[in-house]
Amino acid sequence: MPEDITTANIEDLILRQKPELNLQKGSIAAKFAYVTKRLHRNAVIEVGAEIRKILLNKKVWLGWQVCRTDDYLTATGCFKFSKFNHRIQDCRGEITCPLCAGPHILKECKGDPTTFKCTNCEKYNRHNPTKKISVIHSGLDRKCPSLHAVLEKNRQNTAY
Repeated sequence: MPEDITTANIEDLILRQKPELNLQKGSIAAKFAYVTKRLHRNAVIEVGAEIRKILLNKKVWLGWQVCRTDDYLTATGCFKFSKFNHRIQDCRGEITCPLCAGPHILKECKGDPTTFKCTNCEKYNRHNPTKKISVIHSGLDRKCPSLHAVLEKNRQNTAY
């Protein structure tokens, strides 16, 4: 999204530049904006189920830039145990590095990328011995199969 677009003006901009969608004022709630590692600016907006269906199949103009839309899904993760679907307040596990799966915190990791291991994928392999997946990546990798499974489960459990 362009630099001059903010969470305060994004709804007005979408309403003005996409009149054919027949959206009403108040149907889009801007939540926050963030910048990715590749310096792309993104905005997270909250809409109803019908508007979501419409926007997922359309390109949205913000200023002079065409932006794609997608669901914003996150997986809660524990920074102590490096596992998905629980928070540090609820954690009873031992400290595990999300990069190399060693018994230390992330700041103390001295492993190089060739020694990275995903604790979530290791756990999956222990519970699914016939369907093994690769564990040679960090638990912070956005391409992690376990992360994608958690995100897909969250998508399926969300009542759109």
